[in-house]
Amino acid sequence: MPQLTRLEHRLLRQVRQASLDFRLVEPGDRVMAAISGGKDSYAMLHLLGLLQRKVPFDFDVVAVNLDQGHPGFPAQVLVDHFEKIGVPHRMLSQDTYTIVKKHIPEGKTYCSLCSRMRRGILYNAAVEMGCTKIALGHHRDDMIETLMLNMLYAGQLKSMPPRLRSDDGRNVVIRPLAYVSEADLIAFSEEQAFPVIPCDLCGSQEHLHRKKVKTLIAGLAAENPKVPGNLFAAMRNVRPTHLMDASLREAFGLDGVAGEDEALVALG
Repeated sequence: MPQLTRLEHRLLRQVRQASLDFRLVEPGDRVMAAISGGKDSYAMLHLLGLLQRKVPFDFDVVAVNLDQGHPGFPAQVLVDHFEKIGVPHRMLSQDTYTIVKKHIPEGKTYCSLCSRMRRGILYNAAVEMGCTKIALGHHRDDMIETLMLNMLYAGQLKSMPPRLRSDDGRNVVIRPLAYVSEADLIAFSEEQAFPVIPCDLCGSQEHLHRKKVKTLIAGLAAENPKVPGNLFAAMRNVRPTHLMDASLREAFGLDGVAGEDEALVALG
């Protein structure tokens, strides 16, 4: 095994810590690594391969790509990469491109419908293949941006959890890159010379909400570099007593228990 670079060491350490913190990879797992051809999923597959050699138990990884019918999609690039690194793989094909283009008006965001359809296909394939986990390549910045997107545009306080059981209970979704920054993934992709395939379906849509949020966070970070880290830390530092979700307060038995502020008011 070649000696790891400094960046590889750091990213592997972050992936391993996320796995320990959230039980992402466990003994006997068969992990479907969903590979889109982007820098993030390539890095995830690479790091899962390194993790296999480092943890004191066995688990399997199978790379899966879904060709969604995008015109000119170079599926062979992925096949060549999988064979080069010697990872088991399976190529799926289903034309969601035509459906998305038919139902979403020109200029509107394709991502939501596209991702829902892709997720459903991968979920079904994971069950059919006997996979215990589905690994997605979302990173720390994706999680921060999703938190802001849900707050600003959906009125919800939620993000992407590192581990999630699907609503139907059939699948467990994991995000091994939960602690990894996008800047490091860009540098890692360049270092490893991954054969990145751009998403041509939505690449030309310039006014996506996510891009606006990314710009907002970057602007705030320029003034205060701690902003992204603080947003990420906030997802691990939740204070139910200081929120307004009635069902959450009931579940935690918070109603009727005076918090610090209420106690001060009561004392006058």
